[in-house]
Amino acid sequence: MPKPTKVDLHNHTVLCNHAEGELHLYIKEAISQGITIYGVSDHAPMDFDPKYRMSFEQMNEYKSMVRFVQEKYKDKIEVLFAYEVDYLPGHMDKRVLDADVDYLIGSAHFIDKWGFDNPEFIGKYEGANIDTIWQEYFDLIKDMAETRYFDIVGHLDLIKVFKYIPKGDIVEIAEEALQAIKNADMVLELNVAGYRKPCSEPYPSRALLERAFQMGIPITFSSDAHKPEQVGLFRDEIESFAKEVGYTQCAYFKKRKRFMVDF
Repeated sequence: MPKPTKVDLHNHTVLCNHAEGELHLYIKEAISQGITIYGVSDHAPMDFDPKYRMSFEQMNEYKSMVRFVQEKYKDKIEVLFAYEVDYLPGHMDKRVLDADVDYLIGSAHFIDKWGFDNPEFIGKYEGANIDTIWQEYFDLIKDMAETRYFDIVGHLDLIKVFKYIPKGDIVEIAEEALQAIKNADMVLELNVAGYRKPCSEPYPSRALLERAFQMGIPITFSSDAHKPEQVGLFRDEIESFAKEVGYTQCAYFKKRKRFMVDF
C-alpha cells in the first residue's frame, strides 16, 4: 500500500539570515517525519529590509542548493523550489515574480514599511488603534491577491502574532481579503509557526478557516521551519484542525500548476 501524501510547502534556509541549519538537515528531518512533498520557499530578495532575506546575487546559489537536495534525496522525498515574496508595493521585482519556480507564496510583513511581526518594532502597537491596524493589514492581503502574482497566501492572519486582537469581528475585517483570495483562485496555507509565537495558535484562526471553507478556498500545510527541528512540528494538530473544519484535501504545486491530494 503506498504511503500517504504529506505536504509541507513553506520552509526556509540560512540564506534568509534568520534561519539556521544546513538544508540537507531540513530534508532529512522531513523524511523522518513522513513528509513526502517538501517545499523550500525562502524569503525572496527585495530592495528593502535586506537583513532578513537573501540578496539578488544569491538567487543562483539558492537554486543550486535546492537542486542538489532534489537530486540527492529524489528516491525518498519530492523537493519543490519556491519563494516567499513580501507584498510591499513598489518593492517587488520581476526577477522574483518571473522566476522559474514551482510556486510563489505571497506574504505581508510590512504595513507602510513597519515590520509589524518583528519584536524589534512591537512598540508601535502601544496606543495604536488595533482595529485600524488589522484593517490595514487585510487591505494589503486583498491587494496582494488581486495582483494574481502568487499561488499561496502566507500565514493569513500574521497580524495576530503578538496577541493584539481587534474589538471588531475578525471575519468581517478579513471578508474582502478572503473574497479576493477566492477570486484569484489562491490557496491558503495552514501555518503552524503561530503555535511557536505569543498568539499560540496556527495561522489562520478557526473562525477565518471556517469562513474560507464555506467559500471553497483550498488549503495546504506549512511548517514555516527556520531550523531543522521545526520541520513537521504540530503536524497532527494542524491536520486535525483542518479536518474538524471540514477539509479532506490539500494542495501542492509543480511549475505553477496545482494538484490536490487527500490527507
